[in-house]
Amino acid sequence: MILQRIFALILLAVCAALAVMAWPYQAAFSYEPVGPRAYPLLMLGLMSLGLLYMAIRPTPIVHKDDEPALDKATLTKIAACIGLLLIFAATFESLGFILSAILAGVPMARLYGGRWLHSAIVVVGMSLFLYWLFDRVMDVPLPLGLLSVLEN
Repeated sequence: MILQRIFALILLAVCAALAVMAWPYQAAFSYEPVGPRAYPLLMLGLMSLGLLYMAIRPTPIVHKDDEPALDKATLTKIAACIGLLLIFAATFESLGFILSAILAGVPMARLYGGRWLHSAIVVVGMSLFLYWLFDRVMDVPLPLGLLSVLEN
């Protein structure tokens, strides 16, 4: 139980440091009414509340028998997820949102048991829908990258 509390307190300190780093951020332009720093501060605040609860809760977190074990297969999936998210971040500007989401999304779906055809259809559909939602409905511009030749 003491290790859980120490872990929570260390992550709470990391959240505080990241909040201090994010607080003074001001973008040269803003297309949102609250500005670009609201999202990271909100996420850090929510994470801090959860970590604070973890640090002061009276009983330890007990794992049940029906929960998956933290074995080599699970750790491999976690590492693959992190790798795919890094690929998405690295290709976001150059390939654009749609292609980078497809490049990361299809292997992610396959990683969790999706079949090739179903994974490809769902990921392509979600990528196009999310691009439309952000770009047209919420007026948040996302890069098109290599697909910018299709833009009218």
